[in-house]
Amino acid sequence: MIKTKTWIMIFAALLLIFGALSFWSVTRKTLGTVANVYVNGECVKSVDLSRVTESFEFKVETPAGTNVIQVEPGRIRVKEADCPDQVCVHAGWITDSANPIVCLPHRLVIKLEKKAENNDGPDAVSK
Repeated sequence: MIKTKTWIMIFAALLLIFGALSFWSVTRKTLGTVANVYVNGECVKSVDLSRVTESFEFKVETPAGTNVIQVEPGRIRVKEADCPDQVCVHAGWITDSANPIVCLPHRLVIKLEKKAENNDGPDAVSK
């Protein structure tokens, strides 16, 4: 049977490990979020939401119609669309990657993705 002193040492070690992991997760550098706008599966525009300081709008024109995209610091939405169902407009603002904005009639998708680090060297798979 394990003695009480051993249990205390195991508990203290686990507490130290979880404390270090918590400190690391809070202090690590976040890379930011990029909003990628796709039409027919092709990325037509990328916006780094972590660098946006002022609100702006842009139009995405497709053969099926036009969407007006509004961007503010940390969030993005479809402000206007000439599609019949207006599901993309009713989706509202998105701030995380949980739910993308989709306009099926115009084949438009807005996805939020974490900004990748710029590593010029080979990755672990290609070595």
